[in-house]
Amino acid sequence: MTAKKIEQLLRQALLQEGAMQYRLYEYELEERLDDLQASLTADQDDYIFTVTENNGDVAMALLEKSGQVYINEQARERLQALWPVGYTGNMKRFIPSFARQLSRGELPITGVKTAGK
Repeated sequence: MTAKKIEQLLRQALLQEGAMQYRLYEYELEERLDDLQASLTADQDDYIFTVTENNGDVAMALLEKSGQVYINEQARERLQALWPVGYTGNMKRFIPSFARQLSRGELPITGVKTAGK
């Protein structure tokens, strides 16, 4: 799928409250939780998130330092709560890059450190 089409799907899921698919989470993201947790710990991030797309479906996972895992819509809602002012602007900046990575078969992973910690 083209990066432009993936970008449209990500915009729908991340900016327009579109549905995400749990089966896609299970298929592409669940097995990577240990790696995401290891990256979170190694980089001393406060949380880390990733999105994926396959056959027009989108899935998302967000892990916090506490070990809490959020999946799909709950991950989107949690990220919106963590970025109450910046969510929309951040996603508008990230989505094109995420789409390019996904179109190349790469999984976009973003670790975040909270300012002042």
